[in-house]
Amino acid sequence: MNKYIFKQAFKISTPILFGYLAIGIPFGINIVAAGYPWWMSVLMSVFMYAGAGQYIAVGLFAAGVPLPQILITELFVNIRHIVYGLSLITKFKQVGKWKPYLVFSLTDETYALLTSTEVPPRADPGFFYGMIALLDQCYWILGSVIGAAACSVLQHFHLDHYLRGVDFALTAMFVVILIEQIKKSGDVVPPLIGLLTSAAAVALCKLGVLPSTNVILVAIVFGIAAIILVRGRLFFKKEGK
Repeated sequence: MNKYIFKQAFKISTPILFGYLAIGIPFGINIVAAGYPWWMSVLMSVFMYAGAGQYIAVGLFAAGVPLPQILITELFVNIRHIVYGLSLITKFKQVGKWKPYLVFSLTDETYALLTSTEVPPRADPGFFYGMIALLDQCYWILGSVIGAAACSVLQHFHLDHYLRGVDFALTAMFVVILIEQIKKSGDVVPPLIGLLTSAAAVALCKLGVLPSTNVILVAIVFGIAAIILVRGRLFFKKEGK
């Protein structure tokens, strides 16, 4: 039965394998190109495992941003996972000892699989969901290691100029996701707010009002505040309050 469940989990998670290799390899390259040893990609992928958060963390560490600001930035970047977790409370009631790991390993892609996949008959929900989450993390670790190893080899042969622009991979991925979300929802207000608040944060830093290390944090705070103001007003208007 366990072999069957593992095969099913692997079959379901195969699309994530190719996706995580595509963005995990650039992360591994990025971390080595930033001056860190290759094994840091493994440590971060095992103990942090936050995708976009890992990309951001590398840049913040390399820029010498203070740890408190890094922690706050990472909190805002990954705060959406709280909503993910709340929506999975019912599913996770029967996962037993797998619950801590499932909470830790809940990425966007894993969440999508867990919410769209039914547990096979007579299968243990904890083992089935746990295998999906574990395989997804293994795919990410594999991509990170491949990227870090490739970067180490290229740097050894002084071919690191071929790595320029690789760190744009995650940005490109989010642009594609954004376009698809706009097509599906037809709602351009959130991305427009994000664009305007990011521009405002950059402008404040260029004018010397804020240090450059606070750009991401300020943009996130501005964006959340603007969304609350806009959506809050629309909600109360709809409710007739």
